[in-house]
Amino acid sequence: MTTFSAADSALGYLYQVRVALLWSLRRARAGAEFIVSLETLDDVTFDAFQASGPKADELLQTKHHRKSEASLSDASGDLWKSLRVWFEGHANNTIPSGTALYLLTTGAAPRDGAAWFLRSDGARDVEKALQKLETVTQTSDSQSNAPAYQAFSAVSGAARRAILDNVVVLDRAPGILAIDDELREQVHFSAATKHLDAFLQRLEGWWLRRVIKQLSAVPQPAGILSDEIEAEMTELREQFKQDNLPIDDDLLQFTLDDETHAAHEGYQFVHQLKLIEATKKRVAAAIRDFYRAFEQRSRWLREDLLLVGDLSRYERKLVEEWELVFEGAKNEIEATAAEAAKRKAARSILAWAEKATIPIRPGVTEPFVVRGSFHMLADEKPPRIGWHPDFHDRLAEILNPSGSVPPTDASGGEAE
Repeated sequence: MTTFSAADSALGYLYQVRVALLWSLRRARAGAEFIVSLETLDDVTFDAFQASGPKADELLQTKHHRKSEASLSDASGDLWKSLRVWFEGHANNTIPSGTALYLLTTGAAPRDGAAWFLRSDGARDVEKALQKLETVTQTSDSQSNAPAYQAFSAVSGAARRAILDNVVVLDRAPGILAIDDELREQVHFSAATKHLDAFLQRLEGWWLRRVIKQLSAVPQPAGILSDEIEAEMTELREQFKQDNLPIDDDLLQFTLDDETHAAHEGYQFVHQLKLIEATKKRVAAAIRDFYRAFEQRSRWLREDLLLVGDLSRYERKLVEEWELVFEGAKNEIEATAAEAAKRKAARSILAWAEKATIPIRPGVTEPFVVRGSFHMLADEKPPRIGWHPDFHDRLAEILNPSGSVPPTDASGGEAE
């Protein structure tokens, strides 16, 4: 396969996935209950719920072309590949009679061609389309289309007409990038206008993972329930309310790897933990939470879901709460206390921080945001918080003047 054809194939699959989401959102908004599946009876299959169980009521073939001038001529491979699937499906009874059959393509149907007469507008004329397709089967010498011609010709004229009555060609469809506008329209009231892109990014991320799960499961499940789509939409809407913020699945599922662990070994917040003899597992958990919180906060800022002023106010609140606990712990030990006693007190302060519930917004209850933010404050230069009663002096002793710890900016990230 050439690089060009490989790219076309990849874009075609991604287009199919995005179109399936778009059509699913439209059906969900209309209040329909359905099951959607990819690569089963067709590229995209919609099953409606009936008394006898789910039944396919819409099949969708998607054809994406990087060149917008691609033509859906009477002998077009795109057209006949779709017709072959549908005619063979009717012949072997895998496609129920009366099922709506859609061919959605970024290409154009030439005026007065078979595909033109199968469109849904006023030019639709199934009889003319049938005549043109029958002519093609008799005059075309295309070897690639031969199996499709055979499937088409194997049924009676009346059966051909009955199947074509259910075929609708949707040409000049928006390409894989242009489809963004239509997706935004479907989720328009789900989040503030300036946050729609962030909302869609998360919805599409979930959708892609869900499609992969459906395609890779053995045996393959029936499909994706409309209830699942509604549930994910509801969850995302809640996360995009003013009293909440979205927590990304990839960060929730992040597990600390050796590379990330090693990359943070020299950070100041790690030195603070080693200073109080925190266990290796505790240090690893801190690095994990630091990474998660830094990444999540960075995304919120990039997507304008959170303002720098909001973050500053939150950090002031964290520092104030820490200060009360820190000073309280210092009051309980003598200035001349042994180092072991100081470290024990420090670990109790860390334990408080690990369990603290101080949300950045009322709806944000994910613990790593709080824990990781504390470690980011402990990593600032100079540190805004610490665990050891004498953390300022002790850090100065163990860190050389040239700064063996990577310098960080005010939000806890490495300076550029």
